[in-house]
Amino acid sequence: MYHYLYLYINFAVVLFPFVFSFHRRLKFHKQFSPFFISTFLVGFVFVIWDVYFTNNGLWGFNEEYIIGLDFFSLPIEELLFFFCIPYACVFSYHVLESLYPINDSELIRKGTYLFSIILFSFGCFYLERWYTSITFVSLSILLLIARNFINLFKFYRAYLILLIPFLITNGILTGSFINHEVVWYNDKYNLGVRVFTIPIEDVFYGMLLLLFNIMIYEKLRKVFFKSPSKSESP
Repeated sequence: MYHYLYLYINFAVVLFPFVFSFHRRLKFHKQFSPFFISTFLVGFVFVIWDVYFTNNGLWGFNEEYIIGLDFFSLPIEELLFFFCIPYACVFSYHVLESLYPINDSELIRKGTYLFSIILFSFGCFYLERWYTSITFVSLSILLLIARNFINLFKFYRAYLILLIPFLITNGILTGSFINHEVVWYNDKYNLGVRVFTIPIEDVFYGMLLLLFNIMIYEKLRKVFFKSPSKSESP
């Protein structure tokens, strides 16, 4: 049974959002085209990153909690992670956007510029710690790009709310509530700072994954749906 743990986590994360994707007030199923394309494109980038880090010992997977089916040096559960987590996150973003719309804020945009500078500086200072440097520098650059494409207020709101399930899910994956971690990290390549059992870099890695998905998703929505009303029509 333990061999299915990572698989169960993926399904648990995506089950509720998928069922409610067809709710008449939410209609997330109408956004499937931009979502699936954006997830495939972003997932492709992150899988390459994941394969490189796995093959070079920056992190790895505990065979006790996976079924043993590998593709590109990664467990099938890890590949599913790059679909299931974005699905749950983009769905949550869509729910908040649909039910509680908000306008962007100039203060948020200026704060993002400062945040990006801090991340970039921090990443450059710890260049020898690959997970830290690549994550922080990549997020700093993407935040600056995203300022021109998405409502950052909506993004930050969704991300802060998603931190709660993130702490639970990533907590389990990194060893909270279970005997051993599902995913192990080589602290030689990160700061060695943990939020409970979660490397601090994971918080920013998760932000990077969500931001990349949201940015491409929003861009594709404009391509698929020339006006907002079209995507919301029955």
